[in-house]
Amino acid sequence: MTVPTRAASKDAVALVSGRRRTTELGLLILAFIVIVGLYALASLGRNASVPANIGPFLAAVLALVLVAHLVVRKVAPAADALLLPLAALLNGMGYVFIARLNDDLAGLQAAWTAAGITCFVLTLVLVKDIKVLQRYRYTFGLIGVLLLLMPLLPVLGNEINGSRIWVSLGPIGFQPGEFAKIALAIFFAGYLQENRELLSVATFRLGPFSIPDPKHFAPILLAWGVALAVMIFQRDLGSALLFFVLFVVMLWVATGRAAYLVAGVILFATGAALAYSQFSHVQQRVEVWLDPWTDPQGVGYQIVQSVYALSWGGVVGTGPGLGISGRIPFEETDFIFAIIAEELGLLGSTAVLCTFLLMVGSGLRIARRCSDGFGSLLAVGLTTLIGVQAFIIVGGVIRLMPLTGITLPFVSYGGSSLVANYVLLALLLRISDGASRRVPQPVLAR
Repeated sequence: MTVPTRAASKDAVALVSGRRRTTELGLLILAFIVIVGLYALASLGRNASVPANIGPFLAAVLALVLVAHLVVRKVAPAADALLLPLAALLNGMGYVFIARLNDDLAGLQAAWTAAGITCFVLTLVLVKDIKVLQRYRYTFGLIGVLLLLMPLLPVLGNEINGSRIWVSLGPIGFQPGEFAKIALAIFFAGYLQENRELLSVATFRLGPFSIPDPKHFAPILLAWGVALAVMIFQRDLGSALLFFVLFVVMLWVATGRAAYLVAGVILFATGAALAYSQFSHVQQRVEVWLDPWTDPQGVGYQIVQSVYALSWGGVVGTGPGLGISGRIPFEETDFIFAIIAEELGLLGSTAVLCTFLLMVGSGLRIARRCSDGFGSLLAVGLTTLIGVQAFIIVGGVIRLMPLTGITLPFVSYGGSSLVANYVLLALLLRISDGASRRVPQPVLAR
């Protein structure tokens, strides 16, 4: 049997890299066409005229897309070809609807998009090997906890719309929790990789049950417990649920023990019952979810109006720019999916969901192909953050679950979320590139 040499393997990697970047460029051009077409249609539906700034808009979108692509081609040529075009499509679609709803926020979102792509580029350039992050896992764990604590500080923290999740540094306000989720994902991946065998073996007796030694759970449970406690005090239930799912999924993937999933469901049910009995805002969220028509002009107003928007959209939608704007509070953030469903209908909203499914599938494929344990776990964690966050907010809008008020990744208005998700995307591409570039060592043929 002939075994490929190192040179031949490098040639194969180079061939695959070239094909992936060509595919990526083609998909980016397709996404660009869709975004610009949607922007023009939304303007026609809103003002019955082609926007005067269509030229600058075309140039700005094309420049951002090309910069991101060229950097990936240069520093991560073997990375996955789907993730960047999918993110660009979601980001562009979100911008079109934000611009259709609020001109002032559209300008800010454009600036945050540029900042997000800048951070995307910096992450790819600075993080040349994903294993470097593993060395600083405890540092990232500490950073994640400190970021979660920042909104509770009396000078820096601000409470907006009932949630204390904002920090103000002069004229700049941001949500540190968006960056904390990435830091904690890195910590979880590093710690679980280091202790996965110890966490997989039951050596401690607890009554009739055998469980892994509790001392191995201490650091990760501490970080997870602090994260959940802080989120509850900040009344940010969506992020609390997101961190819980992240912890359980990564622990299950690292150990392969289904018992952790069962324990996670039990802990979630217990915590949810306790939160419902102790916190009035949790009770209100659940009651509004079950029957928003009890108070359709008060606490149930958002949900009722979003249900109307979903129903008016029908199968094909009212058309871009032809929906009724301004009736749903926070429609640019929490309820942007309802606006998309109204104007693009079932077909358009399903396309958005399929885009997220493709992103999740690409992330899990990266995790499966990565031979490095830390990189694989981190890819699972980062993919979980995108997929579960999208599920939580969409589930809340369509009344599949209580509304928790988090952003739809890459789509909703919000600088912190957009920048953090572009950093997350860059880390996934770095993991993908590293996994694809590894050249097998030549061995003697038998």
